Amino acid sequence: MFVDSETFSPLVDELGRHRDLFLVDGPGHGSSPGPRRIYSLQDCAVAAIQILDGLQLDSPVDWVGNAWGGHVGILVAQGWPGRCRTLTMIGTPAYPLSTAQRRKTALLVALYRVLGPDRLSPLVVNALVGSEKATEEEIAAAESVDQSFRRGDRQGKYWAMRSLMLRRPDLRAVLESQQVPTLMMAGRDDPMNDAQEAARLASLMSRGGFKALPGGGHVAPLFVAADELTQSVLDFWETLQPPGR
Repeated sequence: MFVDSETFSPLVDELGRHRDLFLVDGPGHGSSPGPRRIYSLQDCAVAAIQILDGLQLDSPVDWVGNAWGGHVGILVAQGWPGRCRTLTMIGTPAYPLSTAQRRKTALLVALYRVLGPDRLSPLVVNALVGSEKATEEEIAAAESVDQSFRRGDRQGKYWAMRSLMLRRPDLRAVLESQQVPTLMMAGRDDPMNDAQEAARLASLMSRGGFKALPGGGHVAPLFVAADELTQSVLDFWETLQPPGR
């Protein structure tokens, strides 16, 4: 949410040496159009399958999703397990917003509708990257989030916020019954994603794993821990390679 596929830039070169990559922007983000109505995560999962069909990708994919992308991946793996070989989630809280968080988010959505992205960008950057931006990687993360937030379809983002932030469902029971091999990663200092809860959920899954990463927000690990994150994904994929491949 708020950012587009450009935030995956630190991972693309290395992951692209091992897989063909298809980067998808959510509705209203990047160059993806967004509907002017309420929609659900399940609608996003159906759209993801339509994309796979449109690309004629018949073999199972290794899904990697950050935050919202991870939420969609959970439902893709649940509804179409034959289309998803593995699921990797980064900064994806599986629980809904608390009442207090929902009130704050509703205010943010209302302000965004009136003010647009420019006035709210510093707030979003701090939420997704963290308030401390002392290193080159943290500064790069802040710049990427700022640019992504200002890009895209303003109305599309507004409806994405209303649809998927305020109405984020509880996906913990879905994850616990997940049969697709799943790697959950979370920033150690991400205030919007409880790393201990992610580790607990991973321990309940029959084929789940968890890894904590440096970072103070949903997007920060993609920049401040890009090498560690990438290697974790590659190691995860490697453990599931059939013999002889």
